[in-house]
Amino acid sequence: MSSHHQNPRALLTPAMRGVLDRIERAGHVPMHALTPAQARLAYEAGAGVLDIPPHKLARVEDLSLPTRDGHTLRARLYAPASEQALPVLLYFHGGGFTVGNIATHEPLCRHLAHLAHCAVVSVDYRLAPEAPFPTAVHDAWDSLVWLRGNAAALKLDGSKIAVGGDSAGGTLAAVTAIGARDAGWPLALQLLFYPGTGGHQDTPSHKTFAQGFLLEEAHITYFFGHYLRGPQDRDDWRFAPLNGVDDSGQVRDLDGVAPAWIGLAECDPLTDEGVQYADRLRLAGVPVDLEIYAGVVHGFIQFGRAIPSALTAHNDAARALRQAFGDH
Repeated sequence: MSSHHQNPRALLTPAMRGVLDRIERAGHVPMHALTPAQARLAYEAGAGVLDIPPHKLARVEDLSLPTRDGHTLRARLYAPASEQALPVLLYFHGGGFTVGNIATHEPLCRHLAHLAHCAVVSVDYRLAPEAPFPTAVHDAWDSLVWLRGNAAALKLDGSKIAVGGDSAGGTLAAVTAIGARDAGWPLALQLLFYPGTGGHQDTPSHKTFAQGFLLEEAHITYFFGHYLRGPQDRDDWRFAPLNGVDDSGQVRDLDGVAPAWIGLAECDPLTDEGVQYADRLRLAGVPVDLEIYAGVVHGFIQFGRAIPSALTAHNDAARALRQAFGDH
């Protein structure tokens, strides 16, 4: 693994290094120095700067999803024109469980819907610190329950549902896939862009890429500090599906969970735990397609204007979705 590299910045592609240099020169206040409310505004303001223009689609609808505690979540459906009921990707955005929303991930979700010729339902799950762990986990699950029950009314194929997400959203997708296995609900795919899966920020890549690679160790600590109720939550499988445990102290087995497509960034603190999660899935007999994009950092899939491999990753993910849905 490159995570033991002597000069990790040398791993970056020239385009990626250029983007990081421009961000550094802009001199924004680091996110971990902001309040969560300020951090959300800053993240939203920056989200579209390097992203691709939003793809035009035949169908975009705002949805309301009820949750177990009486709250209503906003969600948005994106879909290309289709005579048939479309398969659907239930998508959870990234942002450390603290920032991000439907709008910050709209170009990505629109592009995946277009490329994979499927519907995408993007969910505004509740954020920390106002809604601490495990609220986001419950919201993710409740959105799957709702989607299964309402697919036909939305002209979607409820027998072809995938879950996906990036970063913290990838964590939620992985955990939702385990829950679906437990419930006996077959999912077509779990689509995970650089998911967080480990509980303790203790792999070599966390040290190698701790500073200077966009997602810094200080940001991760900031996000988790807002999201987790206390140190014990780090060892809960619903936060750390790689090595967290259930109420009986057992690591969750992964036998029979949905096939996985996992796309990682090489220069990312989360790379090692992503590889380790892919390994655990494979050991459990789950089909895994693992792509590691060289020389890019966490968050790169939203830098399509500047980073060519962002679009490669979109296309790879869409191909995995089409195959999982049976190339209709």
